[in-house]
Amino acid sequence: MKLILKLLLSTIAVIITANLLNGVTIGDNQFYKGPSEELNRFVTALLVAVVLSFLNTIVKPILTILSLPITFYTLGLFLLAINAFIILFANKLVDGFNVDGFWTALWFSLILSFTNSILERLFRNKDND
Repeated sequence: MKLILKLLLSTIAVIITANLLNGVTIGDNQFYKGPSEELNRFVTALLVAVVLSFLNTIVKPILTILSLPITFYTLGLFLLAINAFIILFANKLVDGFNVDGFWTALWFSLILSFTNSILERLFRNKDND
């Protein structure tokens, strides 16, 4: 249940972030063609949330280890670039999710992290405190 809630919160965060940035669009995908545009956007955002979750779990640690010297040299700022590359990779994997470029992906990752943390704080389970 906790995984489903976290995935739904990430989906909502993707939708909010895409609405805040001009260079990010969420539209129809080939996986699902539903009756309404809002439902199509929600399913696409859900796919983006799943793909980003997978990429952050599998690919990001590998990239972080491989880029450890440059990350150390830039005092951790290169991790922002890794986040942007993860967003651009998700852009290639999910049909209907479009990011204009590297800088848009960088802003998307920053705003998405911020939005996700706010939503998780709002819907945090009081029993875990």
